[in-house]
Amino acid sequence: MSTTKAAVQQAELDELYSAFKAAHMAPLWTQREGLMPDTPRSDAVPTLWKWATLLPLAERSGALVPVGRGGERRAIALANPGLPGTAYATPTLWAAIQYLGPLEEAPSHRHTQTAFRFVIEGEGVWTNVEGDPVAMRRGDLLLTPGMHFHEHHNTGERAMAWIDGLDIPLVRQIDAGFFELGPDELATRDTPTTSRNERLWGHPGLTPVGAPTAKASPLLAYRWEHTDAALRAQLELEDEGYPGVLEAGHAVVRFTNPATARDALSTIRCEMHRLRPGASTATTRIAGSAVWQVFHGTATARIGDETYRLDRGDLFAVPSWAPVSLTSENGMDAFRFSDEPVFAALGLARTARAES
Repeated sequence: MSTTKAAVQQAELDELYSAFKAAHMAPLWTQREGLMPDTPRSDAVPTLWKWATLLPLAERSGALVPVGRGGERRAIALANPGLPGTAYATPTLWAAIQYLGPLEEAPSHRHTQTAFRFVIEGEGVWTNVEGDPVAMRRGDLLLTPGMHFHEHHNTGERAMAWIDGLDIPLVRQIDAGFFELGPDELATRDTPTTSRNERLWGHPGLTPVGAPTAKASPLLAYRWEHTDAALRAQLELEDEGYPGVLEAGHAVVRFTNPATARDALSTIRCEMHRLRPGASTATTRIAGSAVWQVFHGTATARIGDETYRLDRGDLFAVPSWAPVSLTSENGMDAFRFSDEPVFAALGLARTARAES
């Protein structure tokens, strides 16, 4: 091809691309790699948040920032540095430390976003969900399904902090969010040891036939004593030569909806993991992102090229398809939540496991 002909052809091509841009169009052949990569390429990066840093900052906010209408909650989001301009832990998951001072009340509201609370330490707070008072204690997982009015009140003389998890980024991305304020006054100030939903649905393997069918899990509290007993039993059975653990020295339970046996929340998977002393997990890649929090013990996490030393309360984010493995010399319990139910519902679930 002559130089003149090549120059003419390039000019025509440049004119074509300019016309594409003016018409708000983009040719696939210039962006296929970015749109359809060989494997997931998350903008999120492996990130560690130390509890020793988070809790003092939350305590400082407790002294300076009131709880009430406007801000609604004293919740401080964990912002992934790979997602600048957002307050997201991963592209689909929002995580925050929430802090409620002595005798404080967080007013009622509801929203499309699905939420849970996981308590790393403390007690004395009740969350009222649709008027049902649910006690919050160390190790408990408390659910707030979408469009359920909820409020919190601290009945004690000590502040309490916990972790909130929501699908805020997912709901925002698909433009599905609704938010509504509730009454200014608490729906109830009752503080029962056992909530109504637990009295009805908290009996293993027993479904109340006359209960109304709920779209979300009707059980809103998963108590630590049950989680602990289930994990302990798996490792005891492993010692006795029976199956039950995910892999050697690694017990896992998944929190499920007692009415359907599916995930407890429609868009978020919640699990508790226990590593016995000296145990290591297989290196695993999962399509979908996750956030972990150490509940007890210590461990080392390897995520891609990053290695983190983990202590009690620490949180870390695992981007989609990033290889992750855990090793614990002295044993560890860790809470994990992920977006896997969404990937499964869309037919996008994929897992790859190497040998530990």
